[in-house]
Amino acid sequence: MGHPIAHSRSPLIHNHWLAALGIPGHYDLQDVVPDAFEAFLAQLPSHGYVGGNITVPHKEPAFRLVAQRDAVAEAVGAVNTVWFEGGQLIGGNSDVHGFVANLDECAPGWDRSAGRAVLLGAGGAAHSATYALVQRGFAVALVNRSYGHAQDLAKRFGPTVTAHATDELPKLLPTADLLANCTSCGMQGKPPLDVDLRPLRPGAIVCDLVYVPLETTLLAEARRRGHRTVDGLGMLLQQAGFGFEKWFGVMPTVTPALRTLVEADIRAGSPGS
Repeated sequence: MGHPIAHSRSPLIHNHWLAALGIPGHYDLQDVVPDAFEAFLAQLPSHGYVGGNITVPHKEPAFRLVAQRDAVAEAVGAVNTVWFEGGQLIGGNSDVHGFVANLDECAPGWDRSAGRAVLLGAGGAAHSATYALVQRGFAVALVNRSYGHAQDLAKRFGPTVTAHATDELPKLLPTADLLANCTSCGMQGKPPLDVDLRPLRPGAIVCDLVYVPLETTLLAEARRRGHRTVDGLGMLLQQAGFGFEKWFGVMPTVTPALRTLVEADIRAGSPGS
């Protein structure tokens, strides 16, 4: 559920899993204008749905409208997945699961010792990533063009999260065990991400939540400099499993075949997200 929504790749992922697991069902897109969202959400069962994903611009209204929120959605302040329990509509947030599951798979041992992460951005993706990292014992430095937004996010998650202006980034990078881009910069059609990686600690992992293109300029430069890199497509695939399990009772596997399927769709040039 979103507006606009035609660009979403979620049907490609979920319908692949439904077919592979032999589960009768279908994952649809619903373009719902803001004025109609509350009524549509309230009538999900009458439309034949057991739940769904929610994207821009409906995440904040969904947070208010669900009967209950799980602990992660409550902490992050956003609902992007809904399902039914005992007849009540429950709201959760799959991005936290997706963020850490992607790192666990692509950079094993990344959290072996609690370290320091530098996150670029203070929007919704940064909320989820910050919560996930704090849960894994990391200290988080938030770097954002709007220092006030970074301050607000830091206050939400406590003393291990600090806010910084963009001009502080060069002095933060030598202490970073993980650098993550949580902005849309570097995405196809968006402004480039201008980060000088020379001060970054040699052993640091570099993660970019952008996945169109599959390898961003940030990841290409990090790989060239010898850093382990983690792309954003893995997060998209991993977060999808959270909702699938809630709706169908099975946790699907992110297989190489699924990744190849979505990569091919991205390379075909469609602008999805």
